[in-house]
Amino acid sequence: TGFCTQPEGIAEPAENKTVSWMTSKASQTGAAIAGSIAVHEDGRYYNRFHFVTPDGNITTYDKKHLFTFGGEHKRFTSGSERVIVTYKGFRILLAICYDLRFPVWSRNRGDYDMIIYVASWPTPRVEAWKALLTARAIENQCYVAGVNRVGTDPACEYCGGSVIIDPYGKAIAACADNTECEATAEVNMEVLEAFREKFPVLKDADL
Repeated sequence: TGFCTQPEGIAEPAENKTVSWMTSKASQTGAAIAGSIAVHEDGRYYNRFHFVTPDGNITTYDKKHLFTFGGEHKRFTSGSERVIVTYKGFRILLAICYDLRFPVWSRNRGDYDMIIYVASWPTPRVEAWKALLTARAIENQCYVAGVNRVGTDPACEYCGGSVIIDPYGKAIAACADNTECEATAEVNMEVLEAFREKFPVLKDADL
């Protein structure tokens, strides 16, 4: 969903129509569906990532790094736990927008193979978006999928820049800027494991 700093009247309950729609579409398509939604639960608001699989399983992650520059911290509650979901043999770290700027939080501890970032990242900072996605893939020896919105709202313009990056830092699929579209790429666990074995960067990583 679009980014909002005033969730009152917009945020949905934890069990909501959007997640029901995601569950239905995942079942119909035989594919996992992921995205973030503003939710309210126990008197608090969360920017919550949902990863929904075709069998109806739902994994959630509450955004750790709230966007203080935009006032997100004034209404939302920060999450405190990293969440990794396993799907089709891949361990996937779930992350939201501003999380991308914090490499320590995203540090690969040998516990994931891919990161998915969903975002409302504005056009004036899109070069940072592209550079940081590439950096996260290279430094963590993992695949990265960055999914960003297009269009405008009263505050900003968004040009997209959605991309899938391989562990070498190469974009293997991308959407054209300012265009609603889809991008598809094959991620290969055997290739990833062979690269990590041949060039074991993660074994030398700082704690």
